[in-house]
Amino acid sequence: MPDESELIFVSHAERDDQWAQWTAWHLEQAGYRVELGLWHWRAGDDFVTRMNEALEQASAVVAVLSPHYFEPGRYTEEQWRAAVARGGRFIPVVVEPLKQGQLPAFLSSRIQVDLHELPDEAEAVKALTEAVRGRGRPEHPPAYPPTAASGPQPRFPAIASASAVWEVRRRRNPHFTGRDDVIADLRDKLVAERHAAVQALHGTGGIGKTQVALEYVYRFREHYDIVWWIDAEQADQIPVHYAELAARVGAGKPDAGVEFNARYALDHLRSRERWLIVLDNAEEPERLEAWLPDGPGHVLITSRNPGWKQIVPGLPLGVFSRAESLAYLRGQLPSLAEEQATALAEALGDLPLALAQAAGALGDGMPVDQYLRVLETNTAQLLDHGKVHDYRATLAATVTIAMERLEADHPDATAVLRLAALLGPEPIPTAWLVAARDRLATVHGDPGDFRWPLPALHPLARYGLAVVSPDAFQVHRLTQAVVRDGIAAGRRDALWDDVVTLLTAVDPGDSDLPESWPRWSALTPHLTAGMPVLCERTRVRPLLLSAAKYLAQSAQLHAARELAAGLRAQWASSLGENHTDTLRAASVETAAEEGLGYHPDLLERVGDILARRRAALGEDHPDTLESMNDLATALHSVGRYADALALHQDVRERRTRLLGEDDRATLHAAHGVARALTILGRFDEGLRVAEDVLERHGATLGEDHPQTPRFLRDIAVLLVYLGRYKEAYRKAVDAHERARAAMGDNHPETLSAAHGLTMALTALNRHTEAQHLIKDTLQRLQRNFGESHTYALELTTSLGFVLATCGRPADAHTLLTDTMTRHVQVYGTDYPNSLQCDLGIGMSLHGMGRNTEAEQHLRDLRRRIHRILGAENVLADNATRALAVTLAAQGKHRESHKLLAYVQRRAPLRMPVQRQAPPGRGRR
Repeated sequence: MPDESELIFVSHAERDDQWAQWTAWHLEQAGYRVELGLWHWRAGDDFVTRMNEALEQASAVVAVLSPHYFEPGRYTEEQWRAAVARGGRFIPVVVEPLKQGQLPAFLSSRIQVDLHELPDEAEAVKALTEAVRGRGRPEHPPAYPPTAASGPQPRFPAIASASAVWEVRRRRNPHFTGRDDVIADLRDKLVAERHAAVQALHGTGGIGKTQVALEYVYRFREHYDIVWWIDAEQADQIPVHYAELAARVGAGKPDAGVEFNARYALDHLRSRERWLIVLDNAEEPERLEAWLPDGPGHVLITSRNPGWKQIVPGLPLGVFSRAESLAYLRGQLPSLAEEQATALAEALGDLPLALAQAAGALGDGMPVDQYLRVLETNTAQLLDHGKVHDYRATLAATVTIAMERLEADHPDATAVLRLAALLGPEPIPTAWLVAARDRLATVHGDPGDFRWPLPALHPLARYGLAVVSPDAFQVHRLTQAVVRDGIAAGRRDALWDDVVTLLTAVDPGDSDLPESWPRWSALTPHLTAGMPVLCERTRVRPLLLSAAKYLAQSAQLHAARELAAGLRAQWASSLGENHTDTLRAASVETAAEEGLGYHPDLLERVGDILARRRAALGEDHPDTLESMNDLATALHSVGRYADALALHQDVRERRTRLLGEDDRATLHAAHGVARALTILGRFDEGLRVAEDVLERHGATLGEDHPQTPRFLRDIAVLLVYLGRYKEAYRKAVDAHERARAAMGDNHPETLSAAHGLTMALTALNRHTEAQHLIKDTLQRLQRNFGESHTYALELTTSLGFVLATCGRPADAHTLLTDTMTRHVQVYGTDYPNSLQCDLGIGMSLHGMGRNTEAEQHLRDLRRRIHRILGAENVLADNATRALAVTLAAQGKHRESHKLLAYVQRRAPLRMPVQRQAPPGRGRR
């Protein structure tokens, strides 16, 4: 047994925290006292002092060795040198293979234990304790050597590998050949980085980037707890893959929306170690840069685009060496003669993907000479069309050969492949084929075949033209391009008709509802892939519009704007600027832009859409009423509150007459009325309308509807204005909790509900809680939308008010002055949010005792508010209150009392906060 007084100091690099804790735990279990900085040293301790004390008191130092331990500049060097210098026991425990020459000469003579080579944790614990205690004489006779020998063992820790989050839907390639130097270089560069190591493997198409990445993943999988492979061809779908990761690790919220669940996944990675994210076929660096994870893990990118090297370290990948090409071909086709293999390698330019395709075709019985002739003929034809011979030509020729065989033996499979070639490169649900089978004119055969679509999909997989899973099949984008090139002009119309049939075969549901979003996620990339043609197909136009709405509702606002803008432009050209669908696309586009932040021409554009709809459809058409509501929201945002109220009331009256009081559209208009009444200071009226909306909405759509937190939040704010602070707090807490439960912490509705809760907390003088909550909310908002987003600046202003209210006026003044600069850059000086921030500056001046400056500032501001927004609104009233307080502080009581009497009819407000609809959710 060990001496209980014996102290063991565990020395380690930061990247090996997990190993260090494992080591310390098992040493304590073995009876030793342990000193581990992670456990025993507190924030604020002097690191050097604590380290020296530990080294002085310890009877032995257990060093957790990996390549990270010996990186230049690490404090670990001081620890091992000090331990050696003191002459104490220094026990090297190797947890990751060390590179040759990495172990210093001082330590090379020390007996070390290699935990990473052991088969399981029990063996590792035994080896660790024996290294510290000494092995001693065995209790039983040693085994006879021949029976004691064993084969290769997996690297420790095997348990960690078994429980890893593994999302790699590709099997390891048993025929992978060569590339050892490339993979070794890749590994060295990844482990050399201390934080967020990224490597972009780039090269021409078909060069084998994906196969190298796949081999790396399998070769080093035991070094990662999370391995997540993302097919990154469609940049707009990256959030979907991260959202799936969030769900797998328990960090996501089912109804939060794709983009916000994706952010949750990135947050999770930021706080974890030992993860690998693979972004395969990531061709758009400028769009994907924002989706690179940050944290102590590794990111591996494969891309044809060399532009990645401008953003992250890059590793160029070239073609096979000739020796590698010949080795691959001989491995696949053992009977292939040396001269034939050389001729193929030469003709294919040693391109790995082309070699793989050729081997598949030859393995099915295509003679080498015939293959080479077809390849040569097709190469010339493709080069005439400006295609790159090193990539597209050889791949196109290979696909053409496979298609010739496929069409001869499986015409239905060829027909499905042609349809797939006109869709996107994302998985195609097989349910579409089942639902549309009897209406597909270009797919012949027996529509009643109970095996369908197996007879079509199985040959595609066998010929290497598609990846088939139980519920979907996927055709590589390059194969699609080759197939499209081979479609005769006379066939295209019929094929596009079938594509329309396929896309409309299954109804994804209401794109406003979160439960439909997975189906829209599967459909949208296929709609956008064929958009130039599909735009002109009448049956598909509603689907395209709903897809744009889905993107907006699920908070994929950039993608929503891009799709809607493309639809608007194309339909304006083909259908006319005043066509119903053109104007619907324009409406979705402006809604997405509103969610993304301030756009100075938004009011004009929304007004133009309304004018066109009125002229084309009349005053009472649902589209016209939608634009009237949109215009009212836009008027509200620029401070034209009375105009906004009038328009909201008009929409409400018309919808009530046409649809009834309980219709969702009517309630939405009524909600706009309540918001306008609130900002105009008509709080009692606003509360009556808001409570009626909540009651009717709950009775019609249920209390758990995603809109419920918004209505509760607005009622809470009204109660604050009316001085009913405890009721306001209860409503605000309910709104915040519902939003968090339904949509997650980072959804715009949750952030807006948190903003309302800070207002109630401040009114109750719970300033510390309010400050913490608004800071957390602000950080989440800035992370998702950026520091200069409209709502982020408004929250920053609110934080300034909290600081001013809780006795930190100097901090408030600094924050608000900086924020005002950004307000002016985004809005200008006369925008409501700028005026609100300016009010906070005046209040902070008063709080610092600079009352003369505060008085002049607030007098000027009050005149500006009256001129720009009018005298009857909350911002004007708050400016009047602030001026009255400043005057009273200077003994000017008569004028102060007069001003306060002017606003006496309104409820007292302790912290004025102008609210605004959260990004992307204020328009319908």
